[in-house]
Amino acid sequence: MSYFDEAKFQKKLNKKAKKMGKKNFKIKTKGSNGFYFLGFLGAAIYFIGHSNGFWDGVLGFLKAIVWPVFLVYEAFVKLLG
Repeated sequence: MSYFDEAKFQKKLNKKAKKMGKKNFKIKTKGSNGFYFLGFLGAAIYFIGHSNGFWDGVLGFLKAIVWPVFLVYEAFVKLLG
């Protein structure tokens, strides 16, 4: 498992951006990971809890990984009709 050094990555990104004539880039990755994990956990409990067999449980786990896709789709269906 490799160690990710955010400062080193930011420095490389800024160096490449300067070559392209861009200003400094800022990366914000902290904050939403906990929300996504809680959503994943809740979705996994829901989908696996409503499964009838082993393969339904596996499918429920896979659905729990991509639950934001279902959320956005349903939001567009409700908003756009």
